[in-house]
Amino acid sequence: MSLPVHLVASLDGVATGADVVVEGDEAHHAVVVRRLRVGERVALTDGVGGWAVGAVAAAAKRSMTVTVDDVAHRPAPEPAVTVVQALPKGDRGELAVEVLTEVGVATVVPWAAARSVAVWRGERADKSLAKWRATAREAAKQARRAWHPEVAPLADTAAVTALVAEADLAVVLHEDATTPLGSLEVPSSGRVVVVVGPEGGLTDDEVATLTAAGGHVVRLGDEVLRTSTAGVAAVAAMLSRTGRWG
Repeated sequence: MSLPVHLVASLDGVATGADVVVEGDEAHHAVVVRRLRVGERVALTDGVGGWAVGAVAAAAKRSMTVTVDDVAHRPAPEPAVTVVQALPKGDRGELAVEVLTEVGVATVVPWAAARSVAVWRGERADKSLAKWRATAREAAKQARRAWHPEVAPLADTAAVTALVAEADLAVVLHEDATTPLGSLEVPSSGRVVVVVGPEGGLTDDEVATLTAAGGHVVRLGDEVLRTSTAGVAAVAAMLSRTGRWG
């Protein structure tokens, strides 16, 4: 059975035999919700490569102490994958973030595409971004990731174009493309960017702009996927051809 995973602020300098204190909501979830007790084993991560395993030495409602017996720093996975996710409607944004986190992306960038139905403005933008980040955090723990994904602030098309231009490989998913995703060589390291459009599809101007920046317009297959699942399908197909899934 896999050990429960909990997030801590930092594991820098932590060595075997050290005590690590988990506090606040994270400790409450461990002790009150999961009902962890003294002597039970848990895994801890700081989300930036740190990973420790140990036994619960003390537990209170909002505090838990873990005595570490194994600690390591795991390297960041390569290639690092960024998914630019056009804003979906309803709760499909959180679904996209959850499955993208589970499949191993490094960064999720919410994108206000021209045909996005959802609109993030003002207080709604802050709340929506917070939901995406909370979803990524919980999904990363569930997936036992030592490196948690970043959920970037809302991007416009100019910012997305810059990401595409800087990538070692950038693909733009489009149902009318003639180039299959599988025909592209996936780099073993560096940065891969996957652009996922909204339910209404990409505009001609968006396709032209992203192509001019170096993006490869590709299709996944004959089926047309929802915007909330197209990204994870593309990333899985690409990672299956790298050392990460080899």
